[in-house]
Amino acid sequence: MISAWLLAVAPAGAQQIIDLPAEDRWLEPVIEEVYRVGTAVTGEDWQQFGRIAEVAFDAAGHLHVFDRQTQRIFVVGPDGDLIRELGRPGEGPGEFSTSGAMAVFTDGRVVVVDLSRWGYHIFAANGDFERWVRVAKPPAIVRISRVVAQPGADAIIGVPTLATAMTMTGRAFDEPVRLDTSHAFERTTLSGDESETDTVAEAWLPPIDTEGLDRKDLRNYGPVPTRLLPEFSPELHWGVLPDGRVAFADSSTYTVKVAEAGAGVVHVMTRPFAPEPVTGRVIRAEKDRRLRRLEERAAPRANLRGRRREIEELEFHTELSVIRGLGTTWDGHILVLRRGDGPRDNGPIDVLAPDGQCRADSHLIEVIDVTGT
Repeated sequence: MISAWLLAVAPAGAQQIIDLPAEDRWLEPVIEEVYRVGTAVTGEDWQQFGRIAEVAFDAAGHLHVFDRQTQRIFVVGPDGDLIRELGRPGEGPGEFSTSGAMAVFTDGRVVVVDLSRWGYHIFAANGDFERWVRVAKPPAIVRISRVVAQPGADAIIGVPTLATAMTMTGRAFDEPVRLDTSHAFERTTLSGDESETDTVAEAWLPPIDTEGLDRKDLRNYGPVPTRLLPEFSPELHWGVLPDGRVAFADSSTYTVKVAEAGAGVVHVMTRPFAPEPVTGRVIRAEKDRRLRRLEERAAPRANLRGRRREIEELEFHTELSVIRGLGTTWDGHILVLRRGDGPRDNGPIDVLAPDGQCRADSHLIEVIDVTGT
């Protein structure tokens, strides 16, 4: 189910509060399956993926599949056939040592973040290795999250507090552990020989209780031990708009913010949907779900006593967030996934149009089923 609302653009330098009504205006989306890749039984050899870390399209409709296990990127054409492969394990130009993330520009250029070599591989639209951009001064702890290409600029945007990969230098064991108190949207410019990083905006990060944890514990969790947050804590959902601004949701309410570099938050979009309380019944159901999953995935004769105890001792946030996901499109739409009936169920998708238009007769979502082993 998809609903849409039209939004006005805020005046320059002003923060505009936009209160949207609770009533949905339903759209009939046109959804079609284009092709499938990664089919374990009938797929070709190149489709036997190991660990898919990221998928992204360019403006020509080429799908880029980043397989972190094989350290390769597979570029698939609109017909589902393999066009080329980028990268391979190694230490040479365009070869990956420990690649952690990928970003694809609309023109087909690709950026790959290399953790252990402290830099960025940049490939041209035709797949040729273009150049290497090094990190001028690597921090003690390098955190790599999902990165998104900034339209119209040689830059990528990421949120290190949502890191999916991390590496440390020797300095990490000498310098004090500094915990982040917010989610920072960091823009990394790649136009020169060395990267330059600045902060576009900051989102709310729930306070983290570190009482009883020592220095070793915190370092094992990383600079932002979000795993220590209570279950159902508000998550950060975000995307990059065509003009380089960032749209994000960082609370349990229905609040979507749009921020731009140098100005901060310029739009705040709300809908009158209240978060639901986390009741004892919800808590018991979630613990039971985790216990069942533990039993299903456990190895034969595994000792699960300690893991069961951890599940029973889980702490929970007081309410369920309204927003479960957020994405952006190249034409400026913001897609907001709302929560469904259950705590982990997906509900309708809202289509917010900052440009004041909504093309209900077009394909609002392109669906690609990418599977792997």
